[in-house]
Amino acid sequence: MNYLQFDFEIQDNEQQEKLVALLSDQGFEGFEEEPQLLKAFIAEELFKQTEFSQVIDMFENLAYKKYTVENINWNKQWEEGFQPVLVDDFVGIRATFHAPMKEVLHEIIITPKMSFGTGHHATTYLMIQQMKELDFKGKTVLDFGTGTGVLAILASKLGASNVFAIDYDEWSITNTHENIEQNACSNIRVAQLDALPVEEKYDVILANINLNVILSNLKSIVLGSFSGTSVLLSGFLKENETLVKASLAEAGLQYISTLQRGDWILVLAIMP
Repeated sequence: MNYLQFDFEIQDNEQQEKLVALLSDQGFEGFEEEPQLLKAFIAEELFKQTEFSQVIDMFENLAYKKYTVENINWNKQWEEGFQPVLVDDFVGIRATFHAPMKEVLHEIIITPKMSFGTGHHATTYLMIQQMKELDFKGKTVLDFGTGTGVLAILASKLGASNVFAIDYDEWSITNTHENIEQNACSNIRVAQLDALPVEEKYDVILANINLNVILSNLKSIVLGSFSGTSVLLSGFLKENETLVKASLAEAGLQYISTLQRGDWILVLAIMP
């Protein structure tokens, strides 16, 4: 199977992070970062020109070149380039082949895969920062769109009584199981689901996915909430804040605050 390679001329880190997240939603599955250059890869059969053009139009004067290349093990290349992540002095995320991060309160060890949620992306960083401000001791937690399981693992380390981590992607579920074992977390359940379950209610709901998935699941988030449940939502841009706030109010959730990193934001809400 051939791949398409796109080489983008990058102006800054914020532009790069935004482009990676948007292209990931379009099925791009491999990225290589170099100074002022981002290489992005997608299977030729999955490429859709209309959706790609919509992403490109979001950027001003974004120059790129397109190539056709033979299949390469992109995940292996990504693993080899994985670098530790530091969120203040609160959390450090590293692979098994990195040295221990003794300067942080909580260390999370992962087997790096291309699943969203390693901590490198601005929205995962924001989720971790906001989690620092919440009390997880004895709380039940739902991690909706768990990716690598990093947020579920952190909730467990922060004292949650039990955590339910879900994702639609089989690869993410496999990687989450690996990472839970690496971090010796015995109170995390994992399931492959493409929608938020409503059979249980949770004290904290974490949803770091994308705008459309979050908005389509707000009713389920409400059904899965007690009075006082904290809801952390991220995976969308600052330009979507007004829409998110209006959707929260319509669903019956109370907006509390917004955190921002680059063009990306996190919204904190509670169930009244």
